[in-house]
Amino acid sequence: MGIPSRVKVSGPLVPYVSGFRAELESQGYRPNPVIDQLRLLAHVSRWMAERGFEVADLTPERVDEFLVARRAAGYVLWRSAKGVAPLLTYLRHQGVVPVPEVARPKTPAEHLIESYRTYLVQERGLSDVTVANSIRVGRSFLATRPQVRGLGLDVLRASEVLDFVLGECAKLGPSSAGYATTGVRSFLRFCHLEGRTATPLAGAVPRVASWRLTELPRALDPSVLAALLKSCDRRTTFGRRDYAVLVLLIRLGLRSGEVAGLRLDDIDWREGELLIRGKGPKHERLPLPADVGEAIVAWLRRGRPQCSAREVFTRVRAPHRGLGPGAASAIVRSACKRAGVPEVNAHSLRHSAATAMLRAGAGLVEIGQVLRHRSVLTTAVYAKVDHSLLRGLAKPWPLPVSQVVEQ
Repeated sequence: MGIPSRVKVSGPLVPYVSGFRAELESQGYRPNPVIDQLRLLAHVSRWMAERGFEVADLTPERVDEFLVARRAAGYVLWRSAKGVAPLLTYLRHQGVVPVPEVARPKTPAEHLIESYRTYLVQERGLSDVTVANSIRVGRSFLATRPQVRGLGLDVLRASEVLDFVLGECAKLGPSSAGYATTGVRSFLRFCHLEGRTATPLAGAVPRVASWRLTELPRALDPSVLAALLKSCDRRTTFGRRDYAVLVLLIRLGLRSGEVAGLRLDDIDWREGELLIRGKGPKHERLPLPADVGEAIVAWLRRGRPQCSAREVFTRVRAPHRGLGPGAASAIVRSACKRAGVPEVNAHSLRHSAATAMLRAGAGLVEIGQVLRHRSVLTTAVYAKVDHSLLRGLAKPWPLPVSQVVEQ
């Protein structure tokens, strides 16, 4: 193992070596990765000195030139923008390297999409995932419009909206089609609000045929849930984190984004409560069961790295920051592979939590409160999880006419 202080640096980046090293160590980088990053800094600094560049000259174009030179020199590591990102991030935070300008929208469609994004975030307060899905649908719709000033929205007709929706839904399943039509309605409402369309056209978007309560909840068998938990090796750091995430999903039925968004300040240990940051601006409190608390404590005391992140669940490897919204689902998929069971997503564990509560004697109102449903109709689907009772309600299937005649 090398010693970071022995990396020799010359050139314009010498004044930033100690600060960069301290920043890497504060993010949890181990000695060898720190040395690799310092060696990369040394190479960048030498390259800049040879060409007479100052620190402020390290623009994105200069970085691309350096990476080309590094690959040509035969280096096999840190040859991409991702490899040099920690150094550039540090220098930009120090204010010595220019921050790349965000590309401004160039076409009428891009200008409209940026306004739509601002509306969804600031006016509607929607989550990042919902905003991304809505933007994607809006882009798809505008791609069918002429790229001229106004995009022809002032003369947009209901028949054109219907043609677009039918074309999109033909490529999607019922669930995805429902999200797509919702996105089109949202975008058209925004366009009318902005005065882009002469008439409100959101009503021209047909609804996808989807009858409530027609499907059974996708709950997992208790033996499968036990296998997922058992697959986590709680002797390891990864195992303690993944076990705590799974316990939250299985016991409390949290959404994957709610697990990722859980912060240290959201746990009231004295009162035994969790503050759940739900969809949009909704914040609600749930009781903290003993087994869930024990799993979180094991991760915090013997797993979670020391870092400045306020999220409960962080990356195990550096840089140590909070998990993204999709991380919980990735943890569930990994547990499925280890346990040797069919792959499921994190939302299936939410269904399993509701089913377990119902079988334990909880009512639909109580289950809806735990899952934080806005309407009891959303929870009503769990009334069908008892298959034995459902069989008693089912009527016998009529015999074919041929069999009736024979009898």
